[in-house]
Amino acid sequence: MTNSQSALLYQIEVPEDQKPERLDLFLVHSDLNLTRSQIRRLIKSGNVEVEGRPDAAASLKVRPGNRIRVTVPPPKPSTLQPVDVNLDVLYEDPYLIVLNKPAGLVVHPGAGNESVTLVHGLLHHCKDLSGIGGEERPGIVHRLDRDTSGVMVAAKDNSTHAALSAQFKDGKIKKVYKTLVEGRMGTSKGFIDLPIGRHPFNRKKMSTISRSGRAAQTRWELEQELAGASLLSVRIFTGRTHQIRVHLASAGHPVLGDNLYGGKKKIKTPSGNELEIGRQMLHAFSLSFFHPALEEQMAFEAPVPDDMNVLIEALSS
Repeated sequence: MTNSQSALLYQIEVPEDQKPERLDLFLVHSDLNLTRSQIRRLIKSGNVEVEGRPDAAASLKVRPGNRIRVTVPPPKPSTLQPVDVNLDVLYEDPYLIVLNKPAGLVVHPGAGNESVTLVHGLLHHCKDLSGIGGEERPGIVHRLDRDTSGVMVAAKDNSTHAALSAQFKDGKIKKVYKTLVEGRMGTSKGFIDLPIGRHPFNRKKMSTISRSGRAAQTRWELEQELAGASLLSVRIFTGRTHQIRVHLASAGHPVLGDNLYGGKKKIKTPSGNELEIGRQMLHAFSLSFFHPALEEQMAFEAPVPDDMNVLIEALSS
């Protein structure tokens, strides 16, 4: 689905039975298919007029009969250069693409100004991603850490992007991970409900003791006990940065290979050999969501990668 290069104009009249509500929230719940952050940017740039006035604040309370005019400018083309990244595509249609991201690949350019990221590969593979989700993150709805492998979904049009973003925000996306953690769990399952925010002293880390922590819930189940380690299946109900890594480390079971949160970089096998662990042993195994355009539930899996399988086999007793 290609993007129109002309601005889109919407005329909305607040219905008579509408209770007073913030302008940004009212527009989020309308048929614009835009996220709250997108709407707030439109309001700030003067592209939302209430009763002919372009200086309305996001907090303005709309009332029955108010006439609202919303102008959505054409998407700003990305200045990033397409790169052939050899994407592992699990599914693709005119609205979205589902990928198996390899460990080591950054999702989008950041502070390191990476020249080869998943976004560069998407721009090469999909010719119609200009501006969707922002210039530096075209099509990106969610992300995985550089050294986390597994299933990701990216949007090809603004409507799909907004709808998927809303599902992630509302906790309607089911995400299941496989991970190898240090030690034995002592029980078959567990639930971690601890807020996560920026670490008070190390800005590269997240923490459960942050003053600005946000609610985060993680459920894990033991799949296999190994020599000095455990293979877990993990489901997260929120999408906080480094959530699984932080929660499991706080429980005394850091992800193997996760140097940032105390995970071992080497481990001994039952035969006495010492193995190097090249990255954090975390894999986004499955992802399920409601397809906004096809209006059906879809689910995808990415097989556990070779480096994790090798470690599992070596630690099996």
